[in-house]
Amino acid sequence: MKQPENIMIQTIPEHELWENLKISNDFIFAKVMRNPELCKGILERLLDVRIERITYPEEQKTIAIRKDSKSIRLDVYLKDGKGTVYNVEIQTTDSRNLPKRTRYYQGMIDLNELEKGADYMELPQSYVIFICTFDAFCAGRWRYTFRNVCVEEPGLELNDGTTKIFYNTKGTTGRIRWDAKKILNYMESNAPEDDFTNKLAREVQKVKENKEWKVEYMTLLMREREKFIEGKAEGKAEGKAGGIIDTLLDLGYNNDRILDTLEKKLHISRTQAENYLKSFYEGTL
Repeated sequence: MKQPENIMIQTIPEHELWENLKISNDFIFAKVMRNPELCKGILERLLDVRIERITYPEEQKTIAIRKDSKSIRLDVYLKDGKGTVYNVEIQTTDSRNLPKRTRYYQGMIDLNELEKGADYMELPQSYVIFICTFDAFCAGRWRYTFRNVCVEEPGLELNDGTTKIFYNTKGTTGRIRWDAKKILNYMESNAPEDDFTNKLAREVQKVKENKEWKVEYMTLLMREREKFIEGKAEGKAEGKAGGIIDTLLDLGYNNDRILDTLEKKLHISRTQAENYLKSFYEGTL
């Protein structure tokens, strides 16, 4: 039986070949973060905090609150010894929707953590962290930290226990720890500069020597490419839907009239029309 990589080898771009993967690849990153010592070290350096222990790293956790709701797959989802939740994501493509994604991720994490009937006070402190290989906000900073503050009183924080942080591997300004810069530099250049990033590099190599993980990666890559090919035809319909919605909104149509028009023009179901409209409002259509 042929291995998946033998089937696809001719169609995979150079940077996606298993032997060329870097820590900035989300699959590799998730595997590296399975090492509690390295996971703890990355968080401590990036956040400038002391973490007693990582209670459980959980790679690529899927959260689906209802069968009919949009599920999310989180690259790295874990807790520290105090119960603080950390969701850490690697992002290499600027899709322009990261702020909305952090909002959605935060809401799903809260719903996942809060058991039915539990008091809101039991919601843990949480961090949604994106490590980006681009500058998401074009201000040159290494780090952008967001918390909810009062518009009328800028110094007044809501203190709802949530923090969203975007790191920029191409940063040039702002104050962060020197060893945090080393981590971001390593993720950008793939060249370790100190003892800790050398440990990360060795762990990356260890991951890439794991044959089972190689097959797992190639299988996932095959599935993604199959979905991409299948989605090309769907993409044409999505493009038409986006144009129709945009035009009808300019004409002052309400949502019901827009949905009726989508059904008739595209010959689709009500559910599909609702999905298109939801995606349009979310900025993903």
